[in-house]
Amino acid sequence: MRRIVSGLALSAACLAGCYNDRFVGMHVPAAPANLYYLLDPSGDPTTPSGILLRWDAVNDVGLESYRVYSRPNSVTAYGLRGSTTSTTFHDDGVPALDYYVTAVSSDGGESDGSNVIEVDERLALQRPTWITSISLNGAVHLQWSDTAYALAPSAFLHYRLYSTGYDIDSSLCGVHWVLEGTTVSSSFLVSNLTNGVSRCYAVSAISIEGYESLWSPLRNDTPRPDAYNILLKTLDVDPTTAGFRFWLDANTDHLVSPGELGVVMNGTNAAADFQVVRNAGVVSIQPVRTGTTLAAYGSLPVDALTSIDYAPLTGYTTAARAVQPGLGFVFQMSGLSSTDNFYRYGALRVAAVGPDYVIVDWAFQTDPGNPELVRVRK
Repeated sequence: MRRIVSGLALSAACLAGCYNDRFVGMHVPAAPANLYYLLDPSGDPTTPSGILLRWDAVNDVGLESYRVYSRPNSVTAYGLRGSTTSTTFHDDGVPALDYYVTAVSSDGGESDGSNVIEVDERLALQRPTWITSISLNGAVHLQWSDTAYALAPSAFLHYRLYSTGYDIDSSLCGVHWVLEGTTVSSSFLVSNLTNGVSRCYAVSAISIEGYESLWSPLRNDTPRPDAYNILLKTLDVDPTTAGFRFWLDANTDHLVSPGELGVVMNGTNAAADFQVVRNAGVVSIQPVRTGTTLAAYGSLPVDALTSIDYAPLTGYTTAARAVQPGLGFVFQMSGLSSTDNFYRYGALRVAAVGPDYVIVDWAFQTDPGNPELVRVRK
């Protein structure tokens, strides 16, 4: 992780006015070697929050301390930045342009300067060019282009993932970003999230010197509840397990367990979002509740429930749809009261189909009007 930018030990010492002949009769230690640095990323690629300098120890019984010199630009003389007895030095704030270090003996003799390091923002990596997400139950899975590593593997250190709130009404990310974590992978699982609460995400790439790239494009996502392998019988075989309701509203539904998600119920109940029926041996799902409509999620099977990430804007119907293993469906459901005028969205993936039953996986977006698309008013 070292980057030795220059070996100009003598010229560095001269810039500070530290010639060895100033210390006639004094003990002069050897110059420190292999000075390198690490920046402290701040989230703003143009403004690191600090710099950490490191160098090899000088093995000298007369050594008392090290002095750190810096200059803000290439035409200004070096000045003393600080001293330390350690082989590291942390400089808070925006770093200077150039740094070097000297060793000082107990009687005041000062060595030549170490190699000079130049803080060069041109060493920053390329930013991730895209970012995608998958909505999960209480979590979000994010993935982005691995461009930074692919283009410069020897210069790559890790990625930093940031997040902030997201306002779905204005389609705007918040202004108070926090660091979710770092990873050497091009993916990250953000967990312990609240279902129905949207957040905005961005990723940057960090070089081995600590330079931070520009951020990736922004990505918003909203976690939602889900469940797997729910068995539903056809209406003619067992009506008590032929119906399904994505969400029972605690304020308006006077049913068992109000507020419960993913409720298997009697298929003849008008409160069911859909029922499973069988006509001429074909098992189908039929919307039931007033205001509930159904749309196929494409014409081909989907790999998993998480593949159903965005609800379609059109194509909803109250007609029954035949089910086959792997097919995905999206339900658009009206608000649950006269004052609730936003649609809800639920996803359904068919895991298996028998002669008189179906096994499904489901997900439901608890944030009204948000199926990972713009709000749709009735």
